[in-house]
Amino acid sequence: MPARDLYHDHVKNALIKDGWEITDDPLKLKWRRKPIYIDLGAKRESLLAAQKGSRRIAVEIKSFTSASSLEDLYGALGQFFLYDTALSRAEPERELYLAIREPVYLSLFTGAEGEELRLRAQVKLIVFDEKKQEILQWIE
Repeated sequence: MPARDLYHDHVKNALIKDGWEITDDPLKLKWRRKPIYIDLGAKRESLLAAQKGSRRIAVEIKSFTSASSLEDLYGALGQFFLYDTALSRAEPERELYLAIREPVYLSLFTGAEGEELRLRAQVKLIVFDEKKQEILQWIE
């Protein structure tokens, strides 16, 4: 099993504060008969009577702490694509999110270039505050 990301518990706590139930830690899937692990699986029951059932998500957490944020971005987007493909086959009802700290979001995913990158890659983001262990934004 892979090592946990530096901010694993921060995101887990933020999701719980936001009303999510952690269902998998990690969420284990297979890709070409090899195991892969998405950091967290979670669900939340709908609060609206018109929307019965639960919403299910998978969350891959990335710290972006290496010397090169561009190298981190290459790795994160490649991993996101692989996980999204595997998840769509194994658990198509789950939506995959990439969890990143606010400074990472501001430096890589804002402005015209950052927004274009996120939209082209079809990456859904959870932006979190690591100190408060809170979710700041859900970006779809």
